[in-house]
Amino acid sequence: MALKEWARTIKRDVHALYLAARDPRTPWYAKALAVCVAGYALSPIDLIPDFIPVIGYLDDAILVPLGVLAVVKMIPPEVMAEHRAAAALAVDRPVSRGAAVVIACIWVASVALAGWLGYRYFAGRL
Repeated sequence: MALKEWARTIKRDVHALYLAARDPRTPWYAKALAVCVAGYALSPIDLIPDFIPVIGYLDDAILVPLGVLAVVKMIPPEVMAEHRAAAALAVDRPVSRGAAVVIACIWVASVALAGWLGYRYFAGRL
């Protein structure tokens, strides 16, 4: 049961980081890292794919909590407390599947653009 509570806390903190990144009281360097951590945590694309046994979930179990911890230390405590409370209230709202589709489309478009640019670069060299 403690593992489920820990996962809920991380999920709440990721949402709180997203909210804190939009707050003007948050330092710019904390905003930059908060956007990166929240984006990685909410993105359907992982550094190590989840279908790889054991190792696939290690990035979610290690990288995300370490990133959250690092960013939380950079944000003023009163700002973080305010956004944690707001994130806790938002848990009861419905999940947006549309946002997940938009993020996935952005990733696919980015990979396609990188592949096309790579092809053009290397095709001109041959």
